[in-house]
Amino acid sequence: MINRSIATLSFLILALLAILVARLWYVQLDEGRAISSRASNPRNGVLQAGRGRILATDGTVLAYSKGSRRIYPYGGSLAQVVGYVSQRYGESGIEDAYDQALSPPDVSGDPVGQINEIRAAIAGQPFLSRGADVVTTIVPAIQQELYSLLSRHPRAAGVVLDPRSGAVLAIASVPSFDPNHIDAIFQRLLHDPRSPLLDRATQGLYPPGSTFKMFTASAALDSGSVTPDSHFEDPGYFVVGNGVLHDNEGEATGYQDVTTAFALSSNVDFAQITLKTGIDEFYDYLARWGIGASLDFQLPSSPSDVPPITDVSPGELAQMGFGQGALLVTPLQMALIGATIANGGNEPRPFIVRQIVRGGVAAGAFGGGTLASPISADTAEEVKNMMIAVVERGTGTVASLPNVVVAGKTGTATNPHGAPHSWFVCFAPADDPRAVVAIVVENAGYGAAVAAPIARDVLRVALQSTGTAQ
Repeated sequence: MINRSIATLSFLILALLAILVARLWYVQLDEGRAISSRASNPRNGVLQAGRGRILATDGTVLAYSKGSRRIYPYGGSLAQVVGYVSQRYGESGIEDAYDQALSPPDVSGDPVGQINEIRAAIAGQPFLSRGADVVTTIVPAIQQELYSLLSRHPRAAGVVLDPRSGAVLAIASVPSFDPNHIDAIFQRLLHDPRSPLLDRATQGLYPPGSTFKMFTASAALDSGSVTPDSHFEDPGYFVVGNGVLHDNEGEATGYQDVTTAFALSSNVDFAQITLKTGIDEFYDYLARWGIGASLDFQLPSSPSDVPPITDVSPGELAQMGFGQGALLVTPLQMALIGATIANGGNEPRPFIVRQIVRGGVAAGAFGGGTLASPISADTAEEVKNMMIAVVERGTGTVASLPNVVVAGKTGTATNPHGAPHSWFVCFAPADDPRAVVAIVVENAGYGAAVAAPIARDVLRVALQSTGTAQ
């Protein structure tokens, strides 16, 4: 009887041990990665000490770890882009997109490795293994100028690109927040009606107003629908279907060629140019440019909102030609349109992370590429000359800089939610462009009055930083 009891007990112990081993195997190997990746996993606080840095293009530190804390020296200036890391609320921005590179090597299936990590952290010893550094294309001087100027307004965004490569030299969105205190402020940010967590530069969708005439002029000229010498009459209004379109403030620019219509930003003329181009050609160029498709960016970005061609009446098409109607775009999209014209008709692929460095050795590199070539070099040159005319004798004279030729386009985008949005897109030097700037200031009025001065000052710093201005 005793032997039978011992045998039964032994069997039960062995069965329980087998169940325990199976459970440990499941947790450590099968579910280890999933459990490790949970934002609520306390081990993430230990791993934080070994997380890699995020750097500007010149090596300036944009994010680093100090013990279990993540430090962001630039605070709100790059909050949406660099992002944050929180054990409670997860990750965002580059911290999220490049989490695998930034994190120390994964030992979620290695219990001994995990114990060694924890022992090192408790003892205050150097981390046994560290994550890689992520090197961005951000230029600190340009970034500081862009964010400082935008911060004077309640809601605004801007992008600065190198049109030759697509490198993002600066990018900012306001209102912003301090990622150094994300755990304490997250719930307030989440319910803030101003949406400070939103990156307006890459995800904010706006009617582009007259800045979209860069696209419309490109499509019309490249398709042969008009020539630079084509003339149009602007009496201040244009009847299309059952509606009447007007210029801003009842203006009437008279009889002029396409360049003058562009420089003076005549909505009436561009409504006629768009209809002359035709809906099929217009939508064909939208597709060529990838407007409405993914921008193939390294961070989350919203594609442009383009109405289905079957829903577009002649009146709607005419409005789209000068950036109104149902068309919505991001500042990044408008920067790419400007960059395409600056780059001889080739649309660069935008990127903000250029290198992964592990242990002082480059472990991965990212560079320029071409998204599309929607227009010819000749067309790009013609539109560039129109943009020069805007700054020299048109609506954008406030954007001029000494000793450098600037090409630009103003935009004043009406919307149903208040005063018009103020837009400006520009690049310089016009004969060898090194920087493209796109600015939108929400509900701020005329593009020439608000966005253009910001773009001018940011462009000045960008040219100084690239050694192309006095």
